Amino acid sequence: MFNRFQAMVVFTRIVETNSFSRAAVSLNLPRASASNIIKSLEAHLRVRLLYRTTRRINLTAEGAQYYERCVQILSDLEETEYALTSGASGIHGTLRINLPPAIGRTVIVPRIHEFCSMYPQVDLRIGFSDRRVDLVQEGIDCAIRVGLLEDSSLIARQFGHVEMLTSASPRYIQRHGCPLEIDDLPRHFAVHLLSGSGRNLDFNFVRNGHAAEIRIPGTVAVSDVDAYIRCGLDGMGLIQVPAFMVREHLRSGELLEVICHHRPQPIPVSAIYPANRHLSSKVRAFVEWAGSLFENYLKPQANAVHRRRTATSHLAGMPTPYSADADTRTPVT
Repeated sequence: MFNRFQAMVVFTRIVETNSFSRAAVSLNLPRASASNIIKSLEAHLRVRLLYRTTRRINLTAEGAQYYERCVQILSDLEETEYALTSGASGIHGTLRINLPPAIGRTVIVPRIHEFCSMYPQVDLRIGFSDRRVDLVQEGIDCAIRVGLLEDSSLIARQFGHVEMLTSASPRYIQRHGCPLEIDDLPRHFAVHLLSGSGRNLDFNFVRNGHAAEIRIPGTVAVSDVDAYIRCGLDGMGLIQVPAFMVREHLRSGELLEVICHHRPQPIPVSAIYPANRHLSSKVRAFVEWAGSLFENYLKPQANAVHRRRTATSHLAGMPTPYSADADTRTPVT
């Protein structure tokens, strides 16, 4: 018997992923089944919905109109189901999320057992990537992103802003001195973090109420935040990182905060999801749960600030800050 509801779900997922194969995988269906469902749907409606080529899938005029109505109907259905079964027992199905590795390791994964206990009928699939994944094309229900968002077609819920800081290891300061002011930085070395496009991300500082980007020389650039922090710990250069990711290193003295009076600009942390899934009970449950976790990391850590070791409190017996007449230093290798 022809299942119109299933056909609508398959059709919308094919349009969103622009692929029969990706849609089938995201819905746990054989590819042949997805193709047959669309054929049955077109026969049922007596119109052609899709033009298929070797590279793309294009909507016909009727297909575009049907897609818009399907998205609205499925969203209305999700909203109705959530209103009637808003308890944990009513939330079920596969939920695909994507996390930056450092955020996943530090914030989400240590507590993910709690989410699974709260929602035992949710089949959770977690991917880790620092690259800007295409949620729609890859069939991802929800992602957490750190930084400014670029894709306005997605729905976003901002959790707050991450406190950033600039730090160096005692080993680095012993070899190169401690930068005390922003103007000292061009004469120092940095470990560079690569953006998704492969560009070195400049350091930034808030000075006189305005954010300013500063380029600092360096010989090492990495695309992974954990590797970036490791390089900083090994004395390979200055690093700028979210404070909560290096909190233990600061408490132990493995890293020291520098230029404390000019912090980097805080960066936003957000959950993002495709517009047609903004009412999904699974997505809503995960976003609310993740948001509660981030409250502990995004609030100013007043007590931690007093315990945090800064370079200026650690300089006894160390080299004086670099001066213009001492330019014989080389980067750590």
